[in-house]
Amino acid sequence: MGLFTQLVTLPLAPVRGVAWVMDRVLEAAEDEYYDPTPIRLQLADLESQLNAGEIDEETFDRVEDQLLDRLDEIRAYQQGVPP
Repeated sequence: MGLFTQLVTLPLAPVRGVAWVMDRVLEAAEDEYYDPTPIRLQLADLESQLNAGEIDEETFDRVEDQLLDRLDEIRAYQQGVPP
């Protein structure tokens, strides 16, 4: 950018700053949402609950299917496959 362009667009600097911050917030939220680690921990906890007799087989199957679907969604996102 030349000096003239910088001077002309100077009033837009706060807008660009806010846009940059929003991009970083969105990026952090996506990183957290698409992290498979909490899902894997939930699956392990779910299996422990089943083995301890805290939940029945039907509940286990239902929740396991939901968690596995979530893992599939995460894998698709990481591979760039549209939902």
